[in-house]
Amino acid sequence: MNQNLNIQELNIAIAAKQHNPIILTPDFLKYSGIVPSEWELSQAPILTNYAAQVKFQNGINIIAQVNKIVFTELIATKELKEVQIPAIARKYSQTLTQLEYQEVAINFRGHVLFEQQNNTARNYIFRTLLNPGPWHEFGKAPVQAAMRFNYTLEEAQLSLDINEAGLQLPDKTVCPIVLFTASFSHAIAQEDQSQRLASLSKIISNWHTDLEIYKEVVNTKFLNLPYQLNLVPNETVIPIAPTF
Repeated sequence: MNQNLNIQELNIAIAAKQHNPIILTPDFLKYSGIVPSEWELSQAPILTNYAAQVKFQNGINIIAQVNKIVFTELIATKELKEVQIPAIARKYSQTLTQLEYQEVAINFRGHVLFEQQNNTARNYIFRTLLNPGPWHEFGKAPVQAAMRFNYTLEEAQLSLDINEAGLQLPDKTVCPIVLFTASFSHAIAQEDQSQRLASLSKIISNWHTDLEIYKEVVNTKFLNLPYQLNLVPNETVIPIAPTF
């Protein structure tokens, strides 16, 4: 198989005790230097006592919840050096140094497009992944699965969700795809505040290492199969099957 995973989205979620979501406003982000002052909003900010959202026209989305901050960016057409939310997430934590940061999840979403004929996306899940294969052999411990594959790695725990979905093309037709959604969970050193901040910054700075692992496990363990997949340019992902 020559096709590789089509990676769409990077998401960085930081768990932090005593994080108040009402702090997340466009003014706070710009005046603190977390985002450039010239960035324009794509919609009105959302602000409640329980959650807040600021979304920019460049596709970067920041959501604050009680005890969690989530940074999301579409990266399908970007080079690694053009990806911005790792730097934004670091600046956010360096601005709010008083928070007790606990954990970082580096998450990716990507897909592979299958042929229309013979329900190939469904067959891939039900006739391939439910049988023994190389996807069972990765990480340091036996894999656990319920269409979620949980791997133990050197520096993180990796959860890989695999779901059937549909891809809406520019002509409004929908093609079958299989979504591969990865979450790398990293614990943060808790000795003292300076060590927590240093650990958090290091984890976020090394996000591209998780990206390479994500591509490795999907491309070499799941897509290294004896039949051909046909990929076409993508537009909108539409779920058409339940999440397992």
